[in-house]
Amino acid sequence: MKDVQNQTDSRGIDIQKVGVKGVELPLKVQRKTAEDITIYSSATVGVSLPAKYKGTHMSRFVEVLNEWRNKHLLGIDVKGCIEAIVEKLNAKSGYLKFEFKYFINKTSPVTKISAPMCYDCSFEGVIDNYGEEDEEYKFYLGVKVPITTLCPCSKEISEYGAHNQRALVSVRITYPEDEHIWLEDLIQDVENCASSALYPLLKREDEKYVTEHAYDNPKFVEDVLRDVVLLLRKNDIIDSFEVECESMESIHNHSAWAYQQEG
Repeated sequence: MKDVQNQTDSRGIDIQKVGVKGVELPLKVQRKTAEDITIYSSATVGVSLPAKYKGTHMSRFVEVLNEWRNKHLLGIDVKGCIEAIVEKLNAKSGYLKFEFKYFINKTSPVTKISAPMCYDCSFEGVIDNYGEEDEEYKFYLGVKVPITTLCPCSKEISEYGAHNQRALVSVRITYPEDEHIWLEDLIQDVENCASSALYPLLKREDEKYVTEHAYDNPKFVEDVLRDVVLLLRKNDIIDSFEVECESMESIHNHSAWAYQQEG
């Protein structure tokens, strides 16, 4: 049959990324405990397209994703998946991102009851100049960690109590493909920078502990950001990072927000 995608385009525009987005598929990953789990993911994948071609072959992206979805994805395998995509599409650069929900069992601080806590995470990879001497690959690990912040100013000026709220710390890091950072470790490190961590299940004894712990550990959004930045700077494996902290203020109709990028 006639291949319209391979017809010549006369507009002279190279496309940096073209592909498919929102491809829903099960994804096999490995936990820090070495157990394999299957998670639901949404994939975005694309390749570069030279100006001379009218279009890319959309079905080929899904074909490769379906072939690779049962492989253990720990970062370096993301590279292998992108390599398979650019080879199949005869491209010079490729992009792949898996966004997924990751559940970790968390134990309540006093009663020690375990329940699953959900985190939004992502594996992301980019290959440029594939097959050339200057070929470059970069992997990004992303996670969004919900936390509690308690306002130091509110605590200082109030005779009793202080306003607190849920905040969200978004972290995106890069590191060499021969290294690895576990999601479990990154999440716990970020939670340690908060006024308090969040828990999926709290009894009254736990709620008392969490409330008092946050009160004894007040933090502005700036404090949380700086603590996370210092944490990431100390990790010799990390090449670069982005950190964003958004605090959904309980006494304002807006959020407090801070952002830092390094490397």
